[in-house]
Amino acid sequence: MQYKIPVQIENEDPILLWLSLKQLWIIMWGFWIAYGLFKSLEPSTWAEIAAIPAIFIVAVTLFVALFKQYEMTFLPFVLAILRYNINFKERSWKSAVDSFSALDIGIIVQSDAKKEDIVDLKTKAEKIQSLENNLEKI
Repeated sequence: MQYKIPVQIENEDPILLWLSLKQLWIIMWGFWIAYGLFKSLEPSTWAEIAAIPAIFIVAVTLFVALFKQYEMTFLPFVLAILRYNINFKERSWKSAVDSFSALDIGIIVQSDAKKEDIVDLKTKAEKIQSLENNLEKI
């Protein structure tokens, strides 16, 4: 029995406008934190002063939620940058090698060189003879 596997299985579906569920959660939590900070600072300062850190948190939240670079969201992109800098920029990318994985660390090299094997019949015959001698001893 054959099953068709969707190609875009890891892509998130937009729920509201162009936003996915994960993006909506990030925006909701960021706005909630910004509103809570604004409400806690408003009694002790003016509303305009209390709005400055709240607006900064809203801007950072929108940046994180809407960030998309090379088909990666914010967290995988930051982790890829960190992995690249930790490994001393030794990772080499080839066009025909699909190597993106959250746990994939190291160097990936695509070898195009073909190995030429020269068969030496004399050494093969000697190996076969030694194996036959060993089998007879058993």
